[in-house]
Amino acid sequence: MTTLFIGDIVGEEGLGVLRTFLPSLIQKYNVEFVIANGENSHEGHGINEAIINELLILGIHVITGGDHSFDKWKVFPYMRSNNHILRPLNYPSGNAGFGYGIYSIPSVNVPIGIINIQGRTFMKAIDDPFKTVDWAIDQIHKETPVIFIDFHAEATAEKVSMGWYVDGRASVLVGTHTHIPTNDARILPKGLGYLTDAGMTGSYAGSLGMDVKVAIKRFTTGVHQKYKSAAGDSHISAVMTKIDTNSGKCREIRPIIFPEFNSVTE
Repeated sequence: MTTLFIGDIVGEEGLGVLRTFLPSLIQKYNVEFVIANGENSHEGHGINEAIINELLILGIHVITGGDHSFDKWKVFPYMRSNNHILRPLNYPSGNAGFGYGIYSIPSVNVPIGIINIQGRTFMKAIDDPFKTVDWAIDQIHKETPVIFIDFHAEATAEKVSMGWYVDGRASVLVGTHTHIPTNDARILPKGLGYLTDAGMTGSYAGSLGMDVKVAIKRFTTGVHQKYKSAAGDSHISAVMTKIDTNSGKCREIRPIIFPEFNSVTE
């Protein structure tokens, strides 16, 4: 099974670069299942039903979330009735939406389980992600050995620890939230494909998708500034994985940045 995970989609710039390049990436890597983190896709914070529908048309099967999943309240009824939009499972019960799902793939005879969880270090004090993921893995293993986890967390140490915690019980764990792609993609000893952060899909002409002047003013004044999206120099940050559907082990994990960054000038 070949999957493609799209790192945090930020605003219109992120959506625009997906419209241009996502179909060709799916074709290039013969992708059978696409997951994308969309919690920043609407004006940099949250998501709405129109964006969800557009992402589905573009070929994305499941949209994951994070700490901004609940920023746009109008999407709550949609989240309650559709499991192709997920939010972190370890938010307290009673919140809108689903934290995991099991999905069939027409070209594959084994379904895939997707878990969305959120870290607690330097973030909101929500339920324990480690105990939560234990429960979700047990539920999914009743139907499939293939499990993909989006761990939306701030602290690198928490993400690395979670990777080791689920190694041998999940297929892939990809971190999100920090918007900067890391260079540590690897397969752990028991078969987990791991990457600390997939990075951001959107404008790299600013600071984590925010207009650079606004970001600098926020840091130099110590005062919150109104969010303004950056524009230009947009890239897709993604992760391609190949998973053995019999064992659930990851056989290949490859970060993708498209178009590639310019690292040499003449």
